[in-house]
Amino acid sequence: MNGAHALIQTLADAGIEVVFTNPGTSEMHFVAALDDEPRLRAVLALFEGVATGAADGYARMAGKPAATLLHLGCGLGNGLANLHNARKGKVPVLNIVGDHATHHVQYDAQLQSDIETVARNVSPGFVRTSQSTAALAQDAVDALVAARGLPGQVATLVLPADVSWGEGGLPCAAPPASPAPPADAQTVAQIAELVRSGEPVALLLGGQALLEPGLVAAARIAAQAGVKLLAECFPTRMERGAGLPAVERIAYLAELASVQLAPFRHLLLVDAKSPVSFFAYPGRQSDLVPEGCTVHTLASPAQDAVASLQALAAALGASGEAAALQPARAPGRPRGRLTAPKVCKAVGHLLPERAIVVDEAITSGLMLGVMTAGSPRHDLITLTGGAIGQGLPSAVGAAIACPDRPVIALVGDGSSMYTIQALWTMAREGLNVTAIIFNNASYSVLNVELERVGAAGGGGPKARAQLDLQGPALNFAQLAQGMGVHAVRADTAEGFCRAFEYALARPGPHLIEALVPESLAGAKRRVLPWMLRALPSLPPAVALAIKRKIAP
Repeated sequence: MNGAHALIQTLADAGIEVVFTNPGTSEMHFVAALDDEPRLRAVLALFEGVATGAADGYARMAGKPAATLLHLGCGLGNGLANLHNARKGKVPVLNIVGDHATHHVQYDAQLQSDIETVARNVSPGFVRTSQSTAALAQDAVDALVAARGLPGQVATLVLPADVSWGEGGLPCAAPPASPAPPADAQTVAQIAELVRSGEPVALLLGGQALLEPGLVAAARIAAQAGVKLLAECFPTRMERGAGLPAVERIAYLAELASVQLAPFRHLLLVDAKSPVSFFAYPGRQSDLVPEGCTVHTLASPAQDAVASLQALAAALGASGEAAALQPARAPGRPRGRLTAPKVCKAVGHLLPERAIVVDEAITSGLMLGVMTAGSPRHDLITLTGGAIGQGLPSAVGAAIACPDRPVIALVGDGSSMYTIQALWTMAREGLNVTAIIFNNASYSVLNVELERVGAAGGGGPKARAQLDLQGPALNFAQLAQGMGVHAVRADTAEGFCRAFEYALARPGPHLIEALVPESLAGAKRRVLPWMLRALPSLPPAVALAIKRKIAP
């Protein structure tokens, strides 16, 4: 058989079920071979950033990698932003990039580029160009093993066209995934002593620790020893809602996060990174760990976070403790003129059981965590790498991974335009997605950041124009309808709730354009109170200290 057939059979035999594609001439033998492998679903994206973001969202919910199929270095370049998000989230993705035939490279044709150098930015742990048809299947297995290891990673396999069309390919079996080791007994004993010391301790959870087994083990430790539970600001996937332990996320604003962390003398990392500021700011520290606080690692991303937490619970005698669980407490139904907090309130009020919530709402979603804390149990996916344009593609991947669950994607207007083509894929595949786009006609977060970085005078008309989306005005409902997605606009809370109820009651996809106009003055006035309300555990004195710290 030719190389493409051997590659596709190898992927299917190894449990790969989906490939997200945006192919070109170099990949045509791979495309042709798809018809001979019924186990592999091929999903077309109209832009490479949709394909890579969908592979990311799929892997987060399926717990295993999907494949991408991209066209040469330029196609890879178009998909880099969402591969960056996958890398930062430690998400397994098998990234296949077609290349010119090996004998054609010498001519430096129009699409010739150094694909491996580009790929190393997002898959530093594994990049390989397959050199022969005979070796292709083994190369694919090696890439798959690298992708699905702990931590998960983007593994990039470059596929020259002649390696794909050449004869003599043979499928290759992939080994079973190796189990990750837990923290060693000495580390667990040392951490247990710190917890017993009586000094203030916080557990910072990330990765696998934010799924139910890890949350329950951590909550038992908290109940027995009084430690504080915190989550990374942007978790890859987090199970939350009524009946699960509630965990407070580290705030996005460095000023808020530093106050959150100030009481602690020990910060214990569990599949999480030590917290740092999202950006640098003049005169402020980038490291958010307060002076006098020591960072310790219970479990690295390469270790079994759940088994490590369970071992710590056992060492503390907390295995039998009753974990504190979030009670069911949905917010009331909002009314009146629509605002971003009212959209979040409506989502919390109406959120169905087992929903998957994809959050790329940026400033408009600041109240989402508070409003959905007591909603029915759900999964949360966030923007792990900060490269916007993840929300709609991630929703595509999540819906394909979990076709029996409703997917709700909350996305900012500016973010959505990066990968708006994802709506077409949702319609083509008939995905059960409800996309909520906050249309405030602005890169609102940048209006806030313009002053936070100390830009003189907050910027003049030319500077403000770079953050403004009002001319011409975007109409997302019309854009969605043009791609086959049922869509409506809402400017009142009542209208939004009716639209959301309609979408939840009928198979998707749907789009609701939430018209939430926000002036610059309104953004500055509202962002801080929203963030403070998003951290309900902060005592009034701490909230006052934050206000003084952030206020211009």
